[in-house]
Amino acid sequence: MIEATSCGGVVIFRGKILLLYKNYKNKYEGWVLPKGTVEEGEEYKDTALREVLEESGAKATIMKYVGKSEYTFNVPDDIVEKDVHWYLMMADSYYSKPQREEYFVDSGYYKYHEAYHLLKFANEKQILERAYHEYLELKKSNQWFKKTIE
Repeated sequence: MIEATSCGGVVIFRGKILLLYKNYKNKYEGWVLPKGTVEEGEEYKDTALREVLEESGAKATIMKYVGKSEYTFNVPDDIVEKDVHWYLMMADSYYSKPQREEYFVDSGYYKYHEAYHLLKFANEKQILERAYHEYLELKKSNQWFKKTIE
């Protein structure tokens, strides 16, 4: 069993959520939230911000930690047990540019219900639900435009 840790973001700008479309060797991989592997000595929040910037080109600010998802997948001769730590983030614009080296061929900001239905993985849908609820709460209490890292 291989243990792996990644961090990512539910990135929102003006109520819309950033998604990336992955297509590896013309094989549909699906719409996903930006995330990636923690580098040695790196704080989780720094990983999340770096991965969002690398994979999507989006400059974002962390607003709140929204939780962890866990899943396993098979690799040749082993099983990977992965934890992903997620942050609610506010983007500074609608700008995004998918990272071709990671096989992202499209990116964009989508309304909540569109993003929810586009996302391929159930665990990312759950994180999106939680993060969007937090976003609405922060907006309601006029906290969305203030930096409120927890």
